[in-house]
Parts: sequence; C-alpha cells; structure tokens
Amino acid sequence: MRTGTDRVGTGKIWKIAPHDPAVVRQLCQTLRVSPLLAQVLSARDCTTAAAADLFLAKKLSDLHDPELLPGISAAADRIVAAVQAGRRITIYGDYDVDGMTSTSLLWHCLQLAGGKVDYYIPSRLEEGYGLNCEALTQLHAEDSTRLVVSVDCGITSVKEAQLCRELGLELIVTDHHQFADDLPDAAVLVHPRLPGGYPFGDLCGVGVAFKLAWAICARLGDGKKASPRMREFLLSAIGLAAIGTIADVVPLVGENRVLVHYGLNSLLERSSLGLKALMQVAGFAEKPSLQAEDIAFSLAPRINAVGRLGQARLAVELLTTENADRAVQLANYLDELNKNRQTVERKILKQAKELVEQQAEWQTDAALVLAHPEWHAGVIGIVAARVADHFRKPAILMAMDEKLGFAQGSGRSFGGFNLHSGLSACREHLVSYGGHHAAAGLKMQVDRIELFRRELVRVVESTTVDDSALHEVQIDAEVRLVDVTRQAVNDLERLGPFGAANRRPIFAATLVELAGPPKKMGEGERHLSLSVRQNGVTMRGVAFGRGEWADEIAAAGSTISICFQPTINRFRGQEKVEFQLMDWQAG
Repeated sequence: MRTGTDRVGTGKIWKIAPHDPAVVRQLCQTLRVSPLLAQVLSARDCTTAAAADLFLAKKLSDLHDPELLPGISAAADRIVAAVQAGRRITIYGDYDVDGMTSTSLLWHCLQLAGGKVDYYIPSRLEEGYGLNCEALTQLHAEDSTRLVVSVDCGITSVKEAQLCRELGLELIVTDHHQFADDLPDAAVLVHPRLPGGYPFGDLCGVGVAFKLAWAICARLGDGKKASPRMREFLLSAIGLAAIGTIADVVPLVGENRVLVHYGLNSLLERSSLGLKALMQVAGFAEKPSLQAEDIAFSLAPRINAVGRLGQARLAVELLTTENADRAVQLANYLDELNKNRQTVERKILKQAKELVEQQAEWQTDAALVLAHPEWHAGVIGIVAARVADHFRKPAILMAMDEKLGFAQGSGRSFGGFNLHSGLSACREHLVSYGGHHAAAGLKMQVDRIELFRRELVRVVESTTVDDSALHEVQIDAEVRLVDVTRQAVNDLERLGPFGAANRRPIFAATLVELAGPPKKMGEGERHLSLSVRQNGVTMRGVAFGRGEWADEIAAAGSTISICFQPTINRFRGQEKVEFQLMDWQAG
C-alpha cells in the first residue's frame, strides 16, 4: 500500500492522499471507470464498489421523506388549511439568493394551489436581516387574519415571535441558521437541526422550503403523492432549490448534492420565464449542460446584486413573473445592476488599499478596520473578503453616515480567527453585531470606530489560532500526464456537482518539462500561461491571478512539479485537455 506523500510547493504543503493499488484496480474493474476517477473515489473514502456506486448514482429517491423534517407536518397542515379557508398567506423572505429563491419557490407552490399569497422582503439597507417588528405590525394592520410564513430567517426572532403572539398574528418559521438557547414562540418551527432526528442537517433555506412545498403538494394530492400538475411543479422547483443551495455555499453532499444535480438539469428543461431570460443574459441559452460553477459565478451574482443594492423584490418578481416581456426587462435590469455592483466594488477596493497605504501602522496591525463615507453598505462585505485575502488578516469595512453619526460594517476573517468571538470581545464599542466564525455584520457610532479598531487589533494579536490548513493543499492523487486523457477528465464530472465539501479533484504531476517560456497574460499581466511536457504528452495550463509566477518558474530551471485541476477546453466543436495550475515547486 502506497502512503500519501507530503511535498512543499510555493509556501503550501501538498498533502497527497494515500491509495491502495488493489482498491483502485477493483474500482476500475467493477465500476468500469478510469484510474483517475478510481483514485479520487479512493481518496474520498469510497473504497468499495457499493460506496462508490452510491456516491456516483445521485438518485431522486435518495431524498428523505419531508415528513421527517421537524415541524413540517404541522406547518403543511396549517398552510393547506389557510389556503382552503381563503386566508391571506404572506411569505416573509430574505434579501440574499437563498432567501429570494425560497420565497419564489413557496410562492409558486401556493399560487398553483389556489392560495391568496404575497411576499415581503425586507430592505437590506433600511431594515436589515430577518423578521422585524415594524413590518409584522404593518402586515397585521393590513390583514389581522393573515398567516405569515418565514423562509431562510426567523429562528432567532424571539422578540418578533412574541409580538406576533400579542397581536394574534399566526407565524410559521422555516429556517436553517444556527439557533440560540431560546427559540421563538411561533405557531410552528421548521428546522432540520431541531430535535427530531432529521437525517441531514445541512439543508439551506430553499432546501427547507422545497421540503415544505413537497409536503404541501402531498396533502393537496392523495395525502402521500402529489397530483401530476403539482409533481411537475416540484420537478421545476428543484431548479430554484439548486440556485439557492449553491449560492448559500452549504456542503454539496447528501441531499444538497442530489438537489443540485437534478436542479441543474431542471434549469435547462423546466425554467420559468424569468430564469430563461436571466440565463439568456448570462449566455447560457445554448449550453447543453450547466455546472454548479455557472450558477455560483454567473446566475447567483446577478440575483444577489439587487438584494445588495436594496431592490430584492425585483429579483423575486423576476423569478415569479408570467409576463415574458417583463421577464426580459427585469433580467436586463439585474444584469445592469450586477455590472454597477462590480464597478462599485472595484472603487471601494481601490480606496481601501489606499487607506492602508496612507497609514504605515495599519500595515503591520493584526487586523484592519477601514471606514469611508462614500462606501455602499450593501457591497462592502464582498470587498472585505478581498481586503482580508489581499492583506492576509481579518478585515472590517464600515460605511459611515456622518449625518446620523453611525457606521454600518461587514467583516471577513482570515487565518482561522473567530470573527464573531472577536466582535463579542469588543462589544462595548458596538450598537449591534451578528454573524459567525468567518463573517459578521456590525453597527457602531462613528466616534467609536478608532477605539474599536485598537481593541480588535489587540484581541486578534492576543488570540492563538491554528492556521495550518491555510498552508495545505489536499491532493487526490499523484498522476502522469498521459493518464489525464479527455475521456478520463470527462469521467471526473460524475463526481459533481462540485462545491463546498465536494471540491473538484486536484492532482500532482512531478518532473514535468517546460515546453516553452512561461508567459504573463490578461489585463495588467495578472495571469500566467504555460505549457508542460512529460513522456511525450504536452499540456497547456493557466494560473489566474498568478502572473508573478512566470518569472519565478522561468528561473527555476527546465523541470518543475505541478499541482493542478484538469479541465476541458471546448472550442468550435473540439475538446482539448488543459489544466488550472494551483501550485508548483522547482525540480
């Protein structure tokens, strides 16, 4: 049995997974797969044919019965009763992609069921995340008999649920976020991690909404099976579930992987008018298949942009409209807003770097707290992630409203530091804060920013974290270039959809020759292009954002070792194997 081998690249330790050659041979023979795929299966603990076959199959029948989900039976019963009684049902969503797809999915379900249904999406800039008392009071004033169903929010809304009790407003909470010791006193709580033994706790908001719609459709059918019309709806709704699941970066394992796999197919075959228009704008209209990366880097940002810029209702309208002209109009508007968001982000990132350059002590501080009166509160979170990555330290960006005297901020961690705990240690300077280990939001008075900055730097400096994982790259196998054939690389797609907890395979190849001088390419020569050769096989590769490697590789000699992800370049009907360079080492 060959054990895994550690190698050192450009500051990274290559952790090469061990393989038993007998296991790899058995998988190849039994499953009729390439050695490349068999090695990846082995590296990911699918060492028997039965386990590997189960992982590759991705069957709809692998989805769990929705009735197992804590609270879902009572929630579905109440919603169906409200539909049949003709009561107004309001879906209370969130302004991110998960929340907007959840809202749209449940709206479609209840509208098809004949319900009187509308939706409420809070403004990111004015109301913030989740249920709020002002909105609930207004909804009650408009119709005191209505039923409010939250999606992707509400599990920490103790005060808001108590208000609903006092008003007599019926509230059902469906959510997937972390809950506190005290749960809201709503009519029903639906959550995959509540006591009750649901087999899969990593559903996102739209996954929970899909399960609720499934349970509602079953009740509207014969009690166990949906009618053909509602079954067709569920098959199309998987597309919305896939978008929200990918965008929320939940683990693409178990049920999430099944939902995304079938959802990607559904988006091409059963999309709504709005999604068809959005895919047309994104250039996906003629694609024979979709990958999770297409959603993550193209569709989801367009939907997310309207939420970040305070117009989330327009995204829900796009996902629910039955007017083809309106769908095209909205899709084009979302595309334009996304371009505007990118422009705003580039400007903020440039200003953030300039602020650090102007303050010498900040460059050596353990954390960054940056504030500017021109920054947009809806997009600073994305920029904070880039600032943290660029300066390799936790970063918080603040949008200041100097007239009101308050600053609203968003932060991203780095190096394993627990950002939420860090904010807790500085809470005397904050009006409010929330989030988790890697990301958080906060609000403070403008005159407390400098005090907060100093305190956070002190907290980060005094905290010991284990950042060893940042310096490692997990490699599925060491291979020869001759084994990385077009058929083998296409075979690897069976491991998808790829995303969180199910990354694309990474391989290492040692002692490859440079087939020509490495070249810088792209705007500002930011990227690297190179060709390598091994035993007569030549392959082209790129490294995005690593233009500086060109000179380093050229100086390293004629032979290097590479860590890479293989890809298929499709152009004018031709397919050619290429690779994305992840890391390299001399010799």
